[in-house]
Amino acid sequence: MPFDPESLRFDDKGLIPCVAQDHVSGEVLMVAWMNAASVAATLETGKVTYWSRSRQAFWVKGETSGHHQRLVELRVDCDRDCLLALVEQEGPACHTGRRSCFYTAVREGEEVEIIAVSLPGTNP
Repeated sequence: MPFDPESLRFDDKGLIPCVAQDHVSGEVLMVAWMNAASVAATLETGKVTYWSRSRQAFWVKGETSGHHQRLVELRVDCDRDCLLALVEQEGPACHTGRRSCFYTAVREGEEVEIIAVSLPGTNP
């Protein structure tokens, strides 16, 4: 059955959350937003393209940092209101220079950083 992007359930701002996950390790790298046009661009180019809510503009992951995400597979959840992008990540996914944006764990009521900065000179 062909994929119908109009079957996705976007929120009232026309957005849908997208979880980016390393296609080999399964590590969750980041969460960002997409709109219908960024979903289409991602599928067309294979370059994961998000919608920046703060800048109100498209954001091709890696266009400024060089840390690109190449789409391996796009998955749709059962309610069709969330996406999972299985990606090949080049360099860190997080703007802080870490592999994942999920670098803080809550353990016994305390926040603990569990992933070190992987880019020298990056200040989180």
